[in-house]
Amino acid sequence: MKKHSARVAPLSACNSPVLTLTKVEGEDRTRENVVGTTDTQTAGGAAGAEPGSNRRRLHCCIRVTTVQVRKALWGVAMVMCVCSSWAGSTQLAKLTFKQFDAPFTLTWFATTWNCLFFPLYYIGHLCKSPERQTPRQRFRECCRFFGDDGLTPKVFFTKVAPFGLLWILTNYLYLQALRKINTTDVSALFCCNKAFVFLLSWIVLRDRFMGVRIVAAILAIAGIVMMTYADGFHSHSVIGITLVVASASMSALYKVLFKMVLGSAKFGEAALFLSIVGSANFVFISFVPVILYFTHVEYIGSPEDIPWAYLCGVAGLLFAFNILVNFGIAITYPTLISLGIVLSVPVNAMVDLYTCEIHFNTVRLIAVFIICLGFLMLLLPEDWDQCIIQLSTKLRKRDEPAEGSGEAGATTGLNWRGRARTSMSTFAH
Repeated sequence: MKKHSARVAPLSACNSPVLTLTKVEGEDRTRENVVGTTDTQTAGGAAGAEPGSNRRRLHCCIRVTTVQVRKALWGVAMVMCVCSSWAGSTQLAKLTFKQFDAPFTLTWFATTWNCLFFPLYYIGHLCKSPERQTPRQRFRECCRFFGDDGLTPKVFFTKVAPFGLLWILTNYLYLQALRKINTTDVSALFCCNKAFVFLLSWIVLRDRFMGVRIVAAILAIAGIVMMTYADGFHSHSVIGITLVVASASMSALYKVLFKMVLGSAKFGEAALFLSIVGSANFVFISFVPVILYFTHVEYIGSPEDIPWAYLCGVAGLLFAFNILVNFGIAITYPTLISLGIVLSVPVNAMVDLYTCEIHFNTVRLIAVFIICLGFLMLLLPEDWDQCIIQLSTKLRKRDEPAEGSGEAGATTGLNWRGRARTSMSTFAH
C-alpha cells in the first residue's frame, strides 16, 4: 500500500457536495472521542453517578451543542453564498453570451483562474499555521498526495490530466446548454448529477444500497423526461437538455473517479490539485481558443469588443463557488453546502420570470419539483431510517404516563431528569 493510501481514506461520493475533494483532518477521530465520552457518562448516570459526573456530562453536552450551533449558523451563511455564487455565475454567463458568444473561450478563461488556489491556500497557511514552511517545502509536502514519488510526468498524465479534461467538459457543456435553454431548466437539470453520483458509486465504489436513493435516481430521470416534454420535444430544447445532462454526467464521473483513484484530499492537497488543473489548462489548452478564433467558430471582432467585466465576473463567481464547495466543510456541514446548489433553482426561476419570456407550465413545474426532491432525498444520511425510529421511540416513551404509584415523588422526579439528560445527550450527536 502506498504511503498516502493509509492516511487518505475515501469518503462516500454520494455524501459530498458537488466537486468536493477535501476532508477535515482528524474530524472522525474527534467525533468518536466525543461520542464515546458522552456514552460512557450517560451509562454512569443511569447507574447513579455523582454530582461531579453530572456536571461533566452537562458541560460536555453544552460544548457539543455550541459547536453544532456555530456550524449550523456558518452553514446558513454558506448556503446563501453558494446559492448566490452559483446562480450569479449562471445568470451572468447567460448575459455574456449576448455580447461574447464563445463558450469554450469562457471555459478556458474561467478554468485558468484555478491557478490561484494554491497561492491563496499558502497565504492562509502563513497566517494560521504555527509551523511556517517555505512555498517549496509546502509544495513538496502536498505532492505526497500523488504518491511516494510526488508529481511525476507519469502521475500527471494518468492521475491529473484526465480530471482536467472532465473539469473542462463539465463547464463547457454547461455553458453550451445555457445558449440553448433558460437558466432555470439548466440549473434544475444539473442537480441530477447527485443521482448520477449515487448510481456510479453504487456500481464502481460498491457503496451501500439504499432504496431511498434508488427512488431519488428514478425521480431525477423522470424529471429529465418531463422537462423535455414540457417544451414539446423541440430540437433546440432537446439539444440543450442533452448538453446539461451530459455536463451533470461528467461532474458525477469526475467525483467518483477522484474518490476511486486519489481518495480524499486535505485542504493543501486539494488546493495544489486544482492549481495544477488550472496551470495545465493554460499551458496545454490555450491553442484551442486560438484555433476556434481563426476558424471563426468563436470569432471575436476586436479586443475592444470583449466584455472583460462579464468574463471576469463569471470566472470570479465560479472561482468563489469552487472555494466554498471544496473548503467550506472546514466550518460547516457538507449537507448544508449542497443545499445551496438546489436553492439556486428557485433563484434562477425568479430571475427568469422577470427578465425573459419563460412559460412555467404545469409539466415544467412538476419536473423541477421532482428533480429538486430527488436531490434532497440523496442528502439523507445512510442511517436516516434508524434515526427516525429512535426519535419516534423517544417521543413515545416521553408521552407515556409514569408507572409505579408506590415510588416517592422525589425519586420519580430524579428518574425523569435522568431520562431528559440521556435524551439530550443522544440528540446532540
